Amino acid sequence: MMNDRDILKYSLADFGHNDNDDVLAPPQDFLTWIKDPRVAMAFQFFEQPMLAAPTPRTSLRTNLDGVTRQMINLTSYNYLGLSTHPEVVAAAKAALDTYGVGAAGAALLSGTFDQHELFAEELARFKQKDACVLFSSGLGGNMGAIQAILQRGDVLVIDDKCHKSLIDGAKLAGAKLVSFAHNDANSLDETLARHKGKRVLVAIEGVYSMDGDLADLPAVVEVCESHGVPIYLDEAHSTLLFGENGRGIGEHFGLEDKIGVSFGTLSKSFGGVGGFVCANENLVRYMKCYASPFQFSCALPPAIVAAMRKSLEVATRDSSLRDAMWENVHYFRKNLESLNLDLGESASQVIPIIIGSSGEHLIMMAMAAQQRGLFLQPIDFPAVEAHARRFRISVSSQLTKQDIDEACNIIEDVIARPLGRV
Repeated sequence: MMNDRDILKYSLADFGHNDNDDVLAPPQDFLTWIKDPRVAMAFQFFEQPMLAAPTPRTSLRTNLDGVTRQMINLTSYNYLGLSTHPEVVAAAKAALDTYGVGAAGAALLSGTFDQHELFAEELARFKQKDACVLFSSGLGGNMGAIQAILQRGDVLVIDDKCHKSLIDGAKLAGAKLVSFAHNDANSLDETLARHKGKRVLVAIEGVYSMDGDLADLPAVVEVCESHGVPIYLDEAHSTLLFGENGRGIGEHFGLEDKIGVSFGTLSKSFGGVGGFVCANENLVRYMKCYASPFQFSCALPPAIVAAMRKSLEVATRDSSLRDAMWENVHYFRKNLESLNLDLGESASQVIPIIIGSSGEHLIMMAMAAQQRGLFLQPIDFPAVEAHARRFRISVSSQLTKQDIDEACNIIEDVIARPLGRV
């Protein structure tokens, strides 16, 4: 049994095993831990209700004190502002009048509408693949694709900073899951050599969501080709943002033809919800038959699909939104670097501020930021390494220089100064 002195030594990583005889009761140590006022304070940052759209200036009712504040929002994934783009919203409204609110059925039975077919075709062309399958969520897309592609006896090799949805997909498939050191081609090579003779799939991310760095795709391709192993590329945080046409990291490196399966989400740059997987036509047909999240989930609402079709059109007809976002990324990074903050290896619109090992410092800084009107969520262990607790900035094309200047002034006061950086 833990005592008060040890409370802060624990995290969510310690309570995943439940030894309580009552299957409907959490572990007693978990209940003791989560009810401690110091731990409960940290959980106040979860599920805080936003009262307006996920734009750079929004309204938040903070769980810390119940006060509704106007906030500078650096947390939402609405990278290109498409969630509130007038043409996207208009497309959704028009589709609502025709199709109603929901699909009211799984895609295989009664949930496929013309909008789904048209969007899948458009995404496949955009990603330069034969075909595309839509999922109701990004999590379900990754899980379902891996579940369908692999089986017991197969091996999924992932970068050790890949998203949990890929891990859960391997569990669903019954495949062996192994990882290689982050962005380390030698580690990947050694891992593949140990599994020679097995059916193997390598999965990586285009932009790693907690660090904002890019996959070393050229090195990964070289190693995978030497072993004859295909690549699954998760472009959740890179689609519409990288490459001359916004197709992602594959296009950015000129290696799209080396990618066997391309995954994307609709909840980030697209501004909506859902996921998609693009691959060769035969594999897509097979995935539809064996991916549980596709077979047994209600299909995406047609109005959302119509809006996402418009998002794709708006984002790719020119580079203006992408250019605006990158201008903000460079301006933001320059300001943060002047504060001597640790931004890791970020090379994208995801910018971490790594503060170190103290969870107490992280939470106190997050509290001070919210009280000053800055919505900047703390990322704690086990979501990231215990020695690299952080904040994570999501840069939007909609941010103004005034927004960024004001945000950086707050960051200087509540993060940089307490860390002794300025």
